[in-house]
Amino acid sequence: MPLSSLIRFGTSTWTYEGWRGLVYHKLYPKGRFKQDCLAEYAGYEYGGERLFRTVGFDFTFYGPPTPKQLAHYAEQLPADFQACAKVWEEITVPVFSAGLRSGARAGPNPRFLDVEYLRDLVLAPFEEAFRGHTGPFIFEFQRTGIEPGVFLPKLDAFLGRLPTHHRYAVEVRNPALFGRDYHAVLQRHGVAHVFNHLYGMPPLSEQRQLLSGTFTAPFIVARLLTPPDLPYQKAVKAYQPYDKIVRPLPQMRGDTVRLIKQSVQEHREVYVLVNNRSEGSAPLTVQALVDQLRKEQPN
Repeated sequence: MPLSSLIRFGTSTWTYEGWRGLVYHKLYPKGRFKQDCLAEYAGYEYGGERLFRTVGFDFTFYGPPTPKQLAHYAEQLPADFQACAKVWEEITVPVFSAGLRSGARAGPNPRFLDVEYLRDLVLAPFEEAFRGHTGPFIFEFQRTGIEPGVFLPKLDAFLGRLPTHHRYAVEVRNPALFGRDYHAVLQRHGVAHVFNHLYGMPPLSEQRQLLSGTFTAPFIVARLLTPPDLPYQKAVKAYQPYDKIVRPLPQMRGDTVRLIKQSVQEHREVYVLVNNRSEGSAPLTVQALVDQLRKEQPN
């Protein structure tokens, strides 16, 4: 039986050479694979259905895309496909630590939670060139500088000023934030919590319990990123070139399926984004989740 149209599976990004022979079969001109393979990704089928109906725009965390770039991607997509874009770190990082990537920005970030900056530099390109394919924008907040007593009032004020014609989701990486106050802030503004399977974070089932088992928006977002006991860089080394499952995570899969089922039962759209570093090959993990959902569907 086909899965509910409320379910959107995708991967954190789509530009992996290691997926040749699995997702990608076409030949691309030299230097054009990353720019032009999104159409093949979006059309890839598994079990008679298109497997991917969303994708993560992780690259937008490092800088806002141009309208020209977004228009090129939009031309490759079917009408019902939506992308979940990370918001530029210039808006979500409170303090830039010293390092090569931070450069002259090292120190307190004056653009942290700047709504006008978000409107002009992040949202505007999507409104101009990607309107029909824009899914939830993801605000990713790292572990440092995000203490609950200081951060949550700022987040509350920020979310209250956002344009209401977009959808938003918040991903936190500080477990201390979980609780009634965080849940109340998201619920007040109809913003989703991003259920992130990630090193240093509680399991998905525990996140669900800490948020009272209820969702705060008409949709949910789950990001399956790394095993709970393996930092990102170690997972990169262990799993390349991402063409096979290296280490299945049954609890992650089961928790994800339960989140999906609850969302569908409540008629909420659900976006599930899988990273290669969760099990070794994001497309194969998505296939495994689809198989499990189909197996557990009532006849």
